[in-house]
Amino acid sequence: MSDVEITFHPDGRRGRAPRESTILETARRLGVDISSVCGGRGRCGMCVVRVVAGEGAVSPVTEEERALINSGRLSDGHRLACSTAVLGDVVVEVPPESRRGRQKLQTEGLETDVPLDPAVVKLTVRVEAASISDSRSDEERTLKALADEGHSGLKLSLGSARRLPSALREGGWTITTTVIGGRVIDVEPGETQERIYGVAIDLGTTKLASYLLDLSDGVLLAAESTMNPQIPFGDDVISRITRTIEERDGLEELRGAVINGVNEMLDRLCERSGVRAEEVYEATVVGNTAMHHIFLGIPPGALARSPYAPVVSRPIDAGAGALGIEMNAGGNVHTLPVIAGFVGSDCIAGILATGVHKSRKVSFLIDVGTNTEIVVGNGEGLAACSCASGPAFEGAHIVHGMRAASGAIERLWIDRETLEAEYQTIDDAEPLGICGSGIVDALAEMLRTGIVDSAGRIGRDLGSPRIRAGHGGMEFVITETGESATGRDIVITQGDVMELLKAKAAMYSGASILMDTLGLSVDSVDTVYLAGAFGSYLDPGSARTIGMFPEFPLGRIRQVGNSAGTGARMALLSMEARMEAEQLRGKVKYVELASHPGFGREYARALFLPHIELDRFPVTVGKLRGESFRKAQGSR
Repeated sequence: MSDVEITFHPDGRRGRAPRESTILETARRLGVDISSVCGGRGRCGMCVVRVVAGEGAVSPVTEEERALINSGRLSDGHRLACSTAVLGDVVVEVPPESRRGRQKLQTEGLETDVPLDPAVVKLTVRVEAASISDSRSDEERTLKALADEGHSGLKLSLGSARRLPSALREGGWTITTTVIGGRVIDVEPGETQERIYGVAIDLGTTKLASYLLDLSDGVLLAAESTMNPQIPFGDDVISRITRTIEERDGLEELRGAVINGVNEMLDRLCERSGVRAEEVYEATVVGNTAMHHIFLGIPPGALARSPYAPVVSRPIDAGAGALGIEMNAGGNVHTLPVIAGFVGSDCIAGILATGVHKSRKVSFLIDVGTNTEIVVGNGEGLAACSCASGPAFEGAHIVHGMRAASGAIERLWIDRETLEAEYQTIDDAEPLGICGSGIVDALAEMLRTGIVDSAGRIGRDLGSPRIRAGHGGMEFVITETGESATGRDIVITQGDVMELLKAKAAMYSGASILMDTLGLSVDSVDTVYLAGAFGSYLDPGSARTIGMFPEFPLGRIRQVGNSAGTGARMALLSMEARMEAEQLRGKVKYVELASHPGFGREYARALFLPHIELDRFPVTVGKLRGESFRKAQGSR
């Protein structure tokens, strides 16, 4: 019986399974988290998944499924994982509600510190009632009342005009108008000026984050995050851009997915805060350039071809209704400007949040992810680049890698004498796999204890049962079969190490080239901001040990959470911050690594631990040599 390939999203786990095995059986074998209270007997309905590709390659719907899943969801590809056999290659999405543990997503960041001056305001006015002797239109009366209060030159939107007659009469000729950019976008009866809300949104490649704010006082009411629903279409932006080029409806598919994700977060934010969606009047949105274009429905194909130029880079204001955002239909959606093809508005937002553009001292901003953005400089000048660090830090392309969900090993230590591993998992659950922060810890510990040499080769003759030959070469055993929730050993393979070396080399090379561009040394850098979900959970000592970035003193490294989300909130609350963002677009020098003459050499030399030039890491090498560091023979 031949094997078939099954891919699970959003975990990004992929493996082969015997034909006719169930989705649940395969998920358990691969360590994918799917809940099943009844033990896979088709009774509890907890293991609902969605077949997003290969619907014809699964078994027919069973009676148990018809009883537990409504017909609409069945027709949309939803199935019980325990009752669905796989007959061919399929892609399966596991929704959050079918998981035993929640994904660990980063929403926290720096506090916003801006003057409260939002783009949207609410104005309550008393309008003179219509009479036989005064037949002016309702619009004229309203605009005259606003002008008398010092707000002249306003215009009513069509939606406001439609609501105006009822609002005036229900409110006894007292109404509250909502104004954005010289336009009255909404009218309500009575005095409702205190109920004015906005949402800031960060569109990450892997994760979406959103923040609901009270625009009357700037208070953050709630935050929500979710996995990016575009993941089934590709783990990285290049694969998603390719889909928009090759598939006729690809752009609309991807745009629809992210819009649905935003609307679901917005619905949860409003429910948690007691806010009606119609009371959310503005959204500020940031993201990398590909996400920015797809969100707006702008074809992103040019971003995948040299010279990688964006279609638009300026800030854009668009109607919420036109974009399909389920907030006030007349509300405004403001996207911050982008810098270049692979340095987007999320980078602008990160600069705003950390204030590196205002500082007299030199700072680094490193937003770690599938695409890692790096900004270097101070108030006198900034340079930025994007590093294709790949999805390894998210657990993809790692044999037992997974995203930061319940059961993921997120911290790891190896005893130098016994080579036994100790670890910490998310939610203290039984280990299912290893996520990005744990992977970096593992490589740093393997280097520290001599399990790998500076070329990343796993040793063969270390006399430990933890080090063995596997199907793809040597591997290090983190947990043995009896310890894991999967019933299998969890290991770091030689192939995993190579994936990590490529990811960290891309990051280091970008940082090094930016420093050379500005004529900087390690000693001249005052503060290093590590941003993003992965950057926040990463152990800076482990990252420095493997050479993810230059050897900055650990005391200068500051982990700042979701700086992009913070910058989006700042732009929502303050027109001053929004103007700063627009000015930054022309002040940041973009360095394209792909065409940089020194990138290939720098990258090749960074494919060592911590680097082929050990004098770049004197502190790290000193510590390693004091333990069990083994320099690769002939690596120079």
